[in-house]
Amino acid sequence: MTAETSQTLDRGLRVLKLLADTDHGLTVTELSHRLGVNRTVVYRLLATLEQHAFVRRDLGGRARVGLGVLRLGRQVHPLVREAAMPALRSLAEDIGATAHLTLADGAEALAVAVVEPSWTDYHVAYRAGFRHPLDRGAAGKAILAARQRALGDPGYTLTHGELETGACGAAAPLVGVTGVEGSVGVVMLADVVPERVGTRVVEAAREVAEALR
Repeated sequence: MTAETSQTLDRGLRVLKLLADTDHGLTVTELSHRLGVNRTVVYRLLATLEQHAFVRRDLGGRARVGLGVLRLGRQVHPLVREAAMPALRSLAEDIGATAHLTLADGAEALAVAVVEPSWTDYHVAYRAGFRHPLDRGAAGKAILAARQRALGDPGYTLTHGELETGACGAAAPLVGVTGVEGSVGVVMLADVVPERVGTRVVEAAREVAEALR
């Protein structure tokens, strides 16, 4: 801590981070131990966060992240989309296919940014806001692959006809971006995805990840 920072705010943010990292919530005692402060301080932090709906406590007294964080989360997608657009434009123009940034939203994959190539005679129409199950399509499967290979390089994922007949997809996950779970990919009308597409998608995903760090 420095003279320019707030110790109370710092502790409150640490509480939110600790709660966000658990599926089962934390008790006051557990938070007290992890923060290295007494229980009275934790009670005050939780009471303040509850007033803003950032924290809720269940019947057993365990604290969890509250729905108030969703209001802040709604502003994340525009920021992520803005950061990703240069890499997506370059990818779409280079490959001649529709490029997209997709984020995990529960059990679904949500397209938050889409760029279509400007020079092709035809391409797959794809829109921001499109949703599909994580276990269908290259974008969602790339995210799942990253979860399964957290310590290694998941590379890229290829699919054919899983979301639209005759359409192929290639996607690579965003790696090393705290708080953002997603993938960058392309969708095209083809029987086979050219080999260079996978490599190019991985490169674009790396560029987006760097822009978000």
